[in-house]
Amino acid sequence: MKKVLIVDDIKNIRNLLTTCLEVEDYRVVAVNDGVQALQTIQNESFDLIFMDIKLPELSGTEVLRRIRKMGISTPVVIMTAFATVKNAIECTKLGAVAYLQKPFTAEKVRHVLREIMGENEDSGFYNRQAKELILSGKIDDAYVQLKKALAIEPDCGETYSLIASIYEAQGNNQKAERFHKIARQFED
Repeated sequence: MKKVLIVDDIKNIRNLLTTCLEVEDYRVVAVNDGVQALQTIQNESFDLIFMDIKLPELSGTEVLRRIRKMGISTPVVIMTAFATVKNAIECTKLGAVAYLQKPFTAEKVRHVLREIMGENEDSGFYNRQAKELILSGKIDDAYVQLKKALAIEPDCGETYSLIASIYEAQGNNQKAERFHKIARQFED
């Protein structure tokens, strides 16, 4: 299980991120200021760090600068409500891998995780996204994800089955049956 450090002085942000990351199977450690962050990073290793720029006692930028001087190369996602070009350039030079603008949603956190961890590469990822979208009634968005899955793996039976379920939900039984037949061909 991958381990993530969250550094933010706002309890609601720490709670939101903790929930999002735990759902994605990360073990989470959360602290509320830069001094605690440095102490924690010195005592434990992490696969990823989410860090606010504006922190009490020691800024996120300064924490990032210090951990890089210590030779710690853990990927860092910078969070801020006050994004400026100067901050972005400074943090990027220090090796920040992504910027997360506050306020953010759980979906935005998942998107950043996928980008950083390189999880966009298989059809299963897009099929999982499509399933979630189908369940929430976002059929058109689900179809877009399924087209991406087919572009990666055109012989995946699950993808064709999901397309069939979309057509069934739309009442187009003829197209649904066509895609079910295609799915069965790849399941053998």
